[in-house]
Amino acid sequence: MSKMIFVNLPVTDLKRATAFYEAIGAAKNPQFCDDTASCMVISETIFAMLLTHDKFRQFTPRPIADARSGSQVLICLSADSRNEVDDIVGRAEAAGGIADPSPKEEFSFMYGRSFEDLDGHMWGVTWLDMAAATTQPDMASA
Repeated sequence: MSKMIFVNLPVTDLKRATAFYEAIGAAKNPQFCDDTASCMVISETIFAMLLTHDKFRQFTPRPIADARSGSQVLICLSADSRNEVDDIVGRAEAAGGIADPSPKEEFSFMYGRSFEDLDGHMWGVTWLDMAAATTQPDMASA
């Protein structure tokens, strides 16, 4: 069985956040949703769990960070092409997100952009030509 990842994100307006993630291509799995949480299926193995602040607090005693003023994590999704990168970021912006809060990454073997969701969570979207990338002398600096 493939490993799955569940990214738990605190959101201020669950209905609005759910609509945002649907607009960028995620599907809502109603089996794991209620008035405190939305399970957004990004792929067969990646899920974003959108949680109200009260629900999020049930999982940690730590205060909820303000994603607009600090960073704790940067989430990055792969894309199959440069066009898919642009499409996802474009849909995020059209749904009320902020396009390209981080600098674009553009190399012959890699193309990346980013968006900020309605609560300030930063997402990267990257296309990578693995065959060309293996010929690069220092991938870590890309």
